[in-house]
Amino acid sequence: MTAAAQPHTSIRLRGRSLLAFVVAPETPLDAWLDNLDAWLAKSPGFFAGRPVLLDVTGLKLDRKSLAELLAALRERDVRIMGVEGADPAWLKLGMPPPVSGERQSGMAEVLDGAMSKGGMAAAGDSPKTLVIDGPVRSGRSVVHPGGDVTVTGSVASGAEVIAGGSIHIYGALRGRAIAGSTGNSSARIFCNAFEAEFFGIDGLYRTADEMDPRCRGQRVQIRLDGERLTMAPLNGKRQGR
Repeated sequence: MTAAAQPHTSIRLRGRSLLAFVVAPETPLDAWLDNLDAWLAKSPGFFAGRPVLLDVTGLKLDRKSLAELLAALRERDVRIMGVEGADPAWLKLGMPPPVSGERQSGMAEVLDGAMSKGGMAAAGDSPKTLVIDGPVRSGRSVVHPGGDVTVTGSVASGAEVIAGGSIHIYGALRGRAIAGSTGNSSARIFCNAFEAEFFGIDGLYRTADEMDPRCRGQRVQIRLDGERLTMAPLNGKRQGR
């Protein structure tokens, strides 16, 4: 008697597009980790649940030093999903895999395809400007790498808006806003009432307590001036840092 052939079950693989922060340490590493600790103290939990790439290009690290750096980041709840600029032979089983990419800005787009779950805007077929008609509530993340984001309401504390272009908020900015996330240094952030927890443009970031307190509650625009983030009340004098 001939046994019936069992049907084969295919394994389906799909590409996904996602945004990941790129962490690029500088020497001396001890001083860099101290600065990271100070920064995380002002924005605790910022990296929680976020994909992060580690770029060690240009650092003279050996296998042991790389392992120690990865361990130090894990202790700070910075989970590294890939390492760029290291010898692939050093990244053994249980360590993040090697990655490579052309972008060296504050955020990097990795993998292929589109992302549409969890309030994320699809990268491939999304309009150039994404309009959020109403508030962005606490816990929600809006990511639109394809262009500008306009929010007709407020962005609550604990919410975030990330755009490849500029961000326009017609209410209060109480959460996080990151513009120019795919390497756009001309991007800006506009809001009618600045009360942000955290903000950045093209890889440069600040917590609210690092900016001029006179801007709190004011209508402001934030932009890059060279390697500085500057903030100004709309139609007012610019403040920089």
